[in-house]
Amino acid sequence: MTDYVQQRKVPRFNFIASVDISDPASGVRLAGRISEISRKGCFIDVLNTLPKDSSVQLRVTRDRGSFVTAGRVIYTQDTVGMGVAFEGTAPDQLEILDSWLAELAV
Repeated sequence: MTDYVQQRKVPRFNFIASVDISDPASGVRLAGRISEISRKGCFIDVLNTLPKDSSVQLRVTRDRGSFVTAGRVIYTQDTVGMGVAFEGTAPDQLEILDSWLAELAV
């Protein structure tokens, strides 16, 4: 995990929101909580993690809307959670994410 912390190129913020996670390959669906987020990814608190390199679909729900994106599990911490990098996020979804990050940066 330390390697990813050192590789971060964008600020990461404490952020609490619920997230629905689905693994299209296996059909597994999980519910979790995001505790940190950045423009490039997030950390999801979840007891049962998916394997590293799993492709996932995320729906992050916050009081004012949802953010939907594909992602990839880049690291896991057993019974704690997993780091997910966002991949191929649509421009309209990036606008939602950017508005949330702008609020957090104040």
